[in-house]
Amino acid sequence: MLRALLNDESGFIVSAELVLIATILVIGLIVGLSSIQHAVVAELNDVGDAIGSANQSYWYSGFSAEKSFGRGLKAYTRGSAFQDTIDDCDDDQCDIACDVPVNEGPKRR
Repeated sequence: MLRALLNDESGFIVSAELVLIATILVIGLIVGLSSIQHAVVAELNDVGDAIGSANQSYWYSGFSAEKSFGRGLKAYTRGSAFQDTIDDCDDDQCDIACDVPVNEGPKRR
């Protein structure tokens, strides 16, 4: 029975059909991966815009404590402040531009 199964060729897929099916699958895979790439880049751009639009400014006031009976300062802390400014490429403010293509020519010395 095993020998009959090995020698049976009915239902055998021709290699040309396998090549055609594999080609269609690979083309579909490339298109799918390209779509995934564009979606991931768009989402990462949104994340970058969200981080860039976060305002990181802060301030806190200082304080001081005097010794009893007005004999001077016991402790003193200065305040601090930071004003956040917009960075170069926050919220898609900069454009990525490419130069126009030029023909190759002889090298200049």
